[in-house]
Amino acid sequence: MAEKFWSFTRYDTMTRSMLDTPQRYPRAGSQSYPSPAAEAGSDGSTIIYFGPTQARGVTRGNWIQTMPNKGFIPILHLYSPLEPFFTQAWRPSEVELVR
Repeated sequence: MAEKFWSFTRYDTMTRSMLDTPQRYPRAGSQSYPSPAAEAGSDGSTIIYFGPTQARGVTRGNWIQTMPNKGFIPILHLYSPLEPFFTQAWRPSEVELVR
C-alpha cells in the first residue's frame, strides 16, 4: 500500500478540519507515534474502527473517536504509495456499519 507509512484521519464535514473530540491524537496509522500503531490481523488486513467509544477488544491504534450526531469524512493518507495503488490492484474497502 505505502512504502513509507499510511494514516487515517477523520475530518469535520462542516469545518473540513480534524473532528474535535477528547481523543488526543485522532488518527490511526502504521506509525507508532504520536499514538500506537494500528495492528494488522492474522490475514494481514488492518481494520480501523470509528466510534464515540473504544469498543471492547479493539486496540487504541485501531480506533478513531467520533462524536455522536456529528458527521465526519474519513481520509486515508498514503505516503509514497506503491504500484498496486496506481494500477488499482489494491483498493481500501468501503466503510461498513458494525453494531
